[in-house]
Amino acid sequence: MAEAGFSATLIAPAKLNLSLTVLGKRRDGLHDLVSLVAFADLHDMLSVTLSDTATDQLTLAGPFAGSLDRDNLVLKAISTFRNAIGPIPPLSITLEKKIPVAAGLGGGSADAAAILRLLARQYGLAAMDPSVQAIAAGLGADIPVCLDSRCRYMRGTGTTLDPEESGFAYHPALLVNPGIAVPTGSVFSALAAEQKIVTAASGRHSLANGIVDGRNDLETPAIAVAPEIGPVLSALSDLPGALGARLSGSGATCFALFDSDMELDKAAEQFRQIYPAYWIHAGTLRNWDKDSLFPKIPMR
Repeated sequence: MAEAGFSATLIAPAKLNLSLTVLGKRRDGLHDLVSLVAFADLHDMLSVTLSDTATDQLTLAGPFAGSLDRDNLVLKAISTFRNAIGPIPPLSITLEKKIPVAAGLGGGSADAAAILRLLARQYGLAAMDPSVQAIAAGLGADIPVCLDSRCRYMRGTGTTLDPEESGFAYHPALLVNPGIAVPTGSVFSALAAEQKIVTAASGRHSLANGIVDGRNDLETPAIAVAPEIGPVLSALSDLPGALGARLSGSGATCFALFDSDMELDKAAEQFRQIYPAYWIHAGTLRNWDKDSLFPKIPMR
């Protein structure tokens, strides 16, 4: 089914919630939302070969490997795919973790989406095929949008996706994390019970407004859980050329967008002087294409 020399390298880009509107809490305890999502040049990398054992093997590497549980979404994605679609030989995966963990950047979701892309190709399925989307939705709210890593709105619990936003191409972005993990559950627990439920229409912005004038309804409860976020947002907002500052998802990663790479580079240097111990990534938001995301050697 797979050649003995099979190997593949997978890219798992970090996601940013450029805006996030919470529409209300559902009877099942989950929250309906509308969120404009884009993807960064920052990414994890997965190296995949056939396992020399009877089970899947996961090796962790990279600067954030120590924050991960070995029983993570990558192994769950493989197991779920086998049960839903068909047999896959045991795999050996080395996950190089460059995306901070529990940081509002969807790193675990991106990793699971990357392995699902590979397995889907094995069966001749597109990443956005409904059967693959269904597997992704069952594994986690951010995984469906991570499958093709392109800017779009996601709705509901994150599993309903709008068409790709054609007006998005490239944005210089400064990402900052104060070095703390913020569990999503804690932030939603802190979300005020009396929060006004907005209509779905008011949660949908134009692309430009979603980037510049949107909001993140999880920002205030995230600051309540992790007060370090507040000063980071203020410092980012004060940087010359910053188009505002916002929290991504439930945090603690904050970001500011810029009009030019020159403005970004100057701002990054200034921020490093203010907070030299913080994790900082000066890069870009982009739409990833299939050739960049998919393995060059198909698993056939």
